[in-house]
Amino acid sequence: MVAPIIGRSISLRLRIALVSRVPHFEGTQLKTTHSVRRGVRDVAVIGAASLMVLGVVSGCADSSSDSADSAAASISLPSNVPQGDPIKLGFIAPEGGAANLPMVREGGEAAVEYLNNNGGGIGGHKIDLVVCKQQEDPASATNCANQMVEQKVVAAVTPLGAQGAVMVPIITGADIPYVGQAPVSQVEMVTPGSFMLSGGIIAVLTGQATVAAQEGVKKFTVFIGDSGDAAASVKLLGDPLFSRAGIALNVVTVPTGTADPTPQITAGLADKPDAVTILGDTSQCISSLKAMQTAAPTVKKYLISTCLDQKVIESVGLEAVAGSKAFTSVNLSADDPSVQLYKDVMAKYAPDTDPAGIAYTGYQVVMSMAEVGKSLTGPVTSEQFTAALEAAKDVPFPAAPGLTFTCDGKAFPPLRALCSKAILASDVTADGSLENSVAVNNG
Repeated sequence: MVAPIIGRSISLRLRIALVSRVPHFEGTQLKTTHSVRRGVRDVAVIGAASLMVLGVVSGCADSSSDSADSAAASISLPSNVPQGDPIKLGFIAPEGGAANLPMVREGGEAAVEYLNNNGGGIGGHKIDLVVCKQQEDPASATNCANQMVEQKVVAAVTPLGAQGAVMVPIITGADIPYVGQAPVSQVEMVTPGSFMLSGGIIAVLTGQATVAAQEGVKKFTVFIGDSGDAAASVKLLGDPLFSRAGIALNVVTVPTGTADPTPQITAGLADKPDAVTILGDTSQCISSLKAMQTAAPTVKKYLISTCLDQKVIESVGLEAVAGSKAFTSVNLSADDPSVQLYKDVMAKYAPDTDPAGIAYTGYQVVMSMAEVGKSLTGPVTSEQFTAALEAAKDVPFPAAPGLTFTCDGKAFPPLRALCSKAILASDVTADGSLENSVAVNNG
């Protein structure tokens, strides 16, 4: 089932507010090269495209366990064991049901192991991670939210999932901050006490509109699956953003699961758009890119990372993505200490989990909480953590050099829970690498 990022309840006032808030291009050049051959899967940036990707994406486990064990043994991390009283941090993972993504939890648990053994915990406090696995249904999500309250966690983090609308009222209603890697539901984006560290579909659309304006694009087409009201949501969000940038937006629906979307792709290309994007899972990326190779092989493509997945590239060939623009919220090949730390932590504490999969979502949220809470002293309470999150300013996003978050409600005022609207935009080269990465719309 598709879970659109925003349903039909978006108000006219929100639509009007969006019109005046298309950001100017604000980028910092990053000297990085990011190989996409291992397929970084960024579910977070899919947003309205389709949360059914939760059910089809899987981690690429390292088949060489011996080499992984050797790498783990050789990792040298500092010893900084927290001495303060333990604090309970809630962690809600999409696992055990239709969306079974244990790698998300494994990334979060690896971050906790690092913080408890090497990174000084959170403000000098050891972390007791309270894990609950929600199965992408309201009943299990409600159960997890109630567990967070019963366990009196200082904060509840949920790296990804489509049940935020169920969990947020319960968790924030108990004055516990709810922290996500990126939003899916409108409730997550507007509720006081909810903090979304990255912008999800907002970051994708604003980033694409910003880059398109810089590149002189006048017509832009979005191809998206026809499940639920995802297409209507993207149209509602995207129209004012692209219009403000002087770009005509066309949203074209493609039947979900269709093997050959050539008729829809051809129709969507009829008005000769200057650039296109595909918002969907790897299967939709494969079928759509193949159709484009026949219908319009030279059209400029703006791709989210599911369309740069190893499975996609193996199916469509590098020529189908070379020359495109990539929009991601992680860069695992950047020459940056935060990226190397992520790799080292995963190699030591989760050697059987592929770091190039979506484990980074769990890691990013936990490590961000440690950074936000590093100055907390004494018995840590939910109220203290909420205040620390509200005061968070220009906090570097782990393993995403150039991206930061600030949770003062000003990143995107119509949706005050968003702590960022930034995203990394990169050039995809002929060999499948990402170069010239720029943090778009930071601050």
